[in-house]
Amino acid sequence: MTDRDDFLVWVTSVLYRAEVALHNGDPGPRRAIWSRNEPVSVLGAWRNASGLEQVDELFAALGQSFSDCTAYSFDLQAFDVVGDMAYTAGLEHVTASVDGEPRSYTLRATQVYRRENGEWKVAHRHGDTVNPAA
Repeated sequence: MTDRDDFLVWVTSVLYRAEVALHNGDPGPRRAIWSRNEPVSVLGAWRNASGLEQVDELFAALGQSFSDCTAYSFDLQAFDVVGDMAYTAGLEHVTASVDGEPRSYTLRATQVYRRENGEWKVAHRHGDTVNPAA
């Protein structure tokens, strides 16, 4: 398997499961795949965070907001691996409750990854809501 193949398997398994867990109210698996080495950052659809403390606070808040995920898919548009760095860009389609209200939405999501001690870790995320009128 190539580095790209290995990374794609990780994205479609470990990363996927972490996102489903978050949307069911459990931020633990997402925290586990995020780097514990600075810099880390999120430019989020609802809130931004910079640094480990803010990122941890953001994930805790998202875990409290999300529940009852009935559908999650990631439509991978592009990705690459260059040495110990990688990125993904795609569309996240989510149906879950947000603060108790059922919602369906699509986010454009771009993430940057670092390989640390042989494991992929997320270092940066940018997500924004797709405007259906655009």
